Amino acid sequence: MQIYLLKNIQVVNEGKTETKDVLIKNGRIEKIDAEISTTEKTIEINGEGKFLLPGVIDDQVHFREPGLTHKASIYTEAKAAVAGGVTSFMEMPNTVPPTFTLDLLEDKYNIAAQTSLANYSFYIGTNNINAAGALSANAFKDRICGIKMFMGSSTGNLLVDNPLVLEKIFSESEMLIATHCEDEKIIKANMQKALDSGRELTAADHPVIRNEEACFESSFYAVQLAKKHNARLHILHISTEKELQLFSSMLPLKEKRITAEVCVHHLHFTADDYVQQGNFIKCNPAIKAAPNKEALWKALLDDRLDVIATDHAPHTFEEKNEPYLKAHAGLPLVQHSLPLMLYYHSLGKISLEKIAEKMSHAVADCFSVKERGYIREGYFADLVIVDTRKPFIVSKENILYKCGWSPFEKAGENGSAFHFPASITHTFVNGHLVYGNGQWDESIKGERLLFER
Repeated sequence: MQIYLLKNIQVVNEGKTETKDVLIKNGRIEKIDAEISTTEKTIEINGEGKFLLPGVIDDQVHFREPGLTHKASIYTEAKAAVAGGVTSFMEMPNTVPPTFTLDLLEDKYNIAAQTSLANYSFYIGTNNINAAGALSANAFKDRICGIKMFMGSSTGNLLVDNPLVLEKIFSESEMLIATHCEDEKIIKANMQKALDSGRELTAADHPVIRNEEACFESSFYAVQLAKKHNARLHILHISTEKELQLFSSMLPLKEKRITAEVCVHHLHFTADDYVQQGNFIKCNPAIKAAPNKEALWKALLDDRLDVIATDHAPHTFEEKNEPYLKAHAGLPLVQHSLPLMLYYHSLGKISLEKIAEKMSHAVADCFSVKERGYIREGYFADLVIVDTRKPFIVSKENILYKCGWSPFEKAGENGSAFHFPASITHTFVNGHLVYGNGQWDESIKGERLLFER
């Protein structure tokens, strides 16, 4: 592997930004110092005026392989992730077939080993009849990111709503349990009420059907189960102000048994955007009224919400362009999550240090990821160089998702393309410069994430 020396770059890490030199060797961060010189043959990168952040770890993506590769593949979406500064991802089990067994899980790891440009881990899934299959992953808790449970809003046959199954998983899991929390009974009642109105439903009805109460009741139930069994619970994509009362900022993250994630689309869009975006921002849980967005931002900054992710969920343009009731739910986001947070940094909403914390440090701590998520000597060199003086506009030409579209194509003023104020110029994965100034080196693939549990 090449040896890289980053000179005079502003290192954003562990609450500080300091101008440093960084030496990358043998896939690791060899040295961080005010000035580094070496007699070894290195590729030197001038970092003056640029920022070095730890690579983003996205704990919730849907890359669709196997079985749904008309939407996406591990290769295409991991490449998009790397272009956006995401160096590691954790992918969900709702593929075809669902990832209910260790054998099916290993099939996905094998695909990633051959094709993924980013580091990877995969959740094992479960349903009302497969708790034993999911719990068998306990024996491999240092090699699997967690168990994913759809406590509502499932696709395929992944719904877990049997109380006995829920009790079994929460009482016996030695792994992190990641949950999608929406109450199916409330959603079905709201849907029937909407259908009974006799009018044609649109995307604007989505946050009414999948309302705040549906999210709160399910999240409350999950928290009760976790407290009862002292389980390690991580609730995904919190979208409502009401749910925030379930979480605390009183404990350090490493001591929390119950943690929460917020996704970039819930921090950016509101229900007002359905007028412009329609089904293209239809997702589960729904994007809701503006007061929820402001509450989420407040909770993120005061540490009630622990990590930022995407829930990257690509569908084809045709699947999103169906009438509301048939249109698939989900947004492609993994290429634009870090640029979006850099946009909010430019507005003074969030510091670079907080971005590094919530998108890298905290994810590593939350999942006990081994030797990643920080810019530390000896850690894997998963690193991102950001130029805050280099804006870009989202267009068909620079979207790398296989689906070929992004909600940011018309998220700017008056429905224009969104202007991001900063760019990702370089992405290192395990010390390998995969992406640099628009050029790709795909000769080395990402690695399987390991966990210190």
